[in-house]
Amino acid sequence: MSEEPVAVAVAVAETATKGESRFALKLDEKEEHGQWSSRLAFYMATIGAAVGFGNVWRFPSLAVDYGGGAFFVPYLMALFLLGIPLAILEIGFGQYFQTGDIGVFGSFHPRLRGVGLASVSCGFMLNTYYVVLIAWVANAFFSSWDEDAPWGNENLTGEEAVNYFYDDIIGGGTVGDDQKPTRIVARNVGFAFLTWFIVFLCVAWGVKWTGRIAYFTMGFPIILLFVFLGKALTLEGSSEGVKQYIGIWDMSILKTRPEVWSVACSQIFFSIGLTFGILTAFGSHCPRDEPAVTNAIVISLANSAFSIIAGFAVFAALGHLAFVNGTDVLDLPYAGFGLVFGTWPVVFNQLPGGIHWVRLIFFNLWLLGIDSAFAFLEAFISVLSDTVYFEKVPRFWLALGMAIIGFVFSLLYCVDSGLSFLDVIDFYINFVMILVGFFEAFGSAWAYDIVGQFERQGKPVVYSFFTANFGAVILGCILWYGIESRAAIWAGFVGLIGWYVLGVGVTHYYIKQVVANDTDNKWTMKSLWYEVYFGNIVALRDRMQVHIGPVPFVWCVLMKHFIPHVLIILFVNLAQSTVVIGEVQLEAPLLGNYGGYPNAPYQILGILVVVFTLVLFLVGAIFPDLYAPLALPQTKEAEMELEKYKQSTDAIPIKEVSDAAADDEEIAGKMDDDDDLNKKEQPVAVALAVDKDAESVEKDV
Repeated sequence: MSEEPVAVAVAVAETATKGESRFALKLDEKEEHGQWSSRLAFYMATIGAAVGFGNVWRFPSLAVDYGGGAFFVPYLMALFLLGIPLAILEIGFGQYFQTGDIGVFGSFHPRLRGVGLASVSCGFMLNTYYVVLIAWVANAFFSSWDEDAPWGNENLTGEEAVNYFYDDIIGGGTVGDDQKPTRIVARNVGFAFLTWFIVFLCVAWGVKWTGRIAYFTMGFPIILLFVFLGKALTLEGSSEGVKQYIGIWDMSILKTRPEVWSVACSQIFFSIGLTFGILTAFGSHCPRDEPAVTNAIVISLANSAFSIIAGFAVFAALGHLAFVNGTDVLDLPYAGFGLVFGTWPVVFNQLPGGIHWVRLIFFNLWLLGIDSAFAFLEAFISVLSDTVYFEKVPRFWLALGMAIIGFVFSLLYCVDSGLSFLDVIDFYINFVMILVGFFEAFGSAWAYDIVGQFERQGKPVVYSFFTANFGAVILGCILWYGIESRAAIWAGFVGLIGWYVLGVGVTHYYIKQVVANDTDNKWTMKSLWYEVYFGNIVALRDRMQVHIGPVPFVWCVLMKHFIPHVLIILFVNLAQSTVVIGEVQLEAPLLGNYGGYPNAPYQILGILVVVFTLVLFLVGAIFPDLYAPLALPQTKEAEMELEKYKQSTDAIPIKEVSDAAADDEEIAGKMDDDDDLNKKEQPVAVALAVDKDAESVEKDV
């Protein structure tokens, strides 16, 4: 054993004498599962992934559309009751299982691997159009040097700016009345290729380099945001815009437009990066003893703070523009990306050195987008690295392969009607996010340790309590959205509560039988009821917090008895929302009629995205062995979980854990074992000897 450091040092010396640096990039070697260089690097990368275009123009646009300050009510409720608990789940499970989404949810139950696959697939689909958004911004930036670009015109209007962006940058000027594509915009193809290449470079060398890059891609936009905010607030009329943003609360919107609750939920999911596998992947690169709850709260609050501050900057600019045009803020014809491209370039163009301000805006938007784009790719690579098929493939080649595939899919959005495709897919992704969010909460709070639940409680108790909860929600939704009457709301609540009470009564009957037949006196009525309500989720929390730090009990309550139920209601609520279409102003379901786009190809493609996600989940639930090679367990805990289900599944791959890794787990549980601690000191000594000898060799060279 004592000869190992010498042998390794000699090998290092031989490598150095051949002229190779120990920092050389070895593209054909499989690197270990890396960790962030520091917690700050993790924060910057994760907040950078969360903060993007949605914070700058989607959030302010939703505030305009849904009653100004009134939108903060469902938004903040979604943040604290849904967003932060799910962020704790994803970051914490990533740390605990040290793997991506498929491995995490496969550890709860082999039939839940489809949840993880649906999650990262959703993120990859989104990234294919998100990259094109970044490409449009890059196109606008470089086009600002063209002679025919309007950005330098002193009398530039918002309408001119928006039309130029749509007609010339996106290429939509050639789209006909049927809204179907007619050509590929070559310039956007080139910028999409460039963007994918940069995204590839940001993730190809591991998370340490990703974290270092995020210091700039996230840090600089924060500085610029406050610069833009300060400038915008000094402009004449800006106070009216701020008043419209936060000073007017049209609370009637919450009742007359019920889809606002689902939209607020999807905005939280989208902006934090939930249900895409990003937080799980980034969490898996943290040390297992990182405080997951603190990290989740910091990231979630930082994301929302950026959105709210960006809203002030956008509305201040809107107020000034309304003042110049002599109109009301809400009468300005801007929404979506037009909210930014129709205001900021116009307002800042009037300042000294205006064209440079406009270019700075585009550069800032590009930075906001790029770190979100490489986060989506990182989530997919993390999953691929833990599969049978790609576990030995170097990260460099995985990143390159996925970037090429992503670029090919991005070509769909590089046509002249690319904005229409993007808008439709982005809308239907809302359904996917809510659906995946439900799968995640259900998997962790209900399906986890289902075999143990059957053994402890008995199947009648488990099934009756399950029916009481989700049967009540389904009945409530049928009454709420199936009855066209003012009494529908009350009927829904009566049905929900009545079914729940009846179901709990049935559960109570079966619990009495279990207690009566308990010859070992393990259970009382009180203890078994607690086991039914919280047993498995509290056990999961207790196991996790040994490694990831304290997790509050309220998290268990929300995960099991609030989030899955609410997400079902929000999904149905969004699906049942209506929109007025046609010249005769007919009211039709929003699902299948979004934006007035024709069914072929837009609505059909959007619905196929939702169906594809459902199929991925159902295939994994019905044929769990099919996804088994996609989820190699990375820790002893994951292997132990899979052992429970070996009888019900035939092909559960178990990745061999080295003796050193086994020692790591044993030491974590038994810190008083001196022999194990002494064993762990040997690799450290070897590593120190190697570093010292390698440095001396490099100096000699």
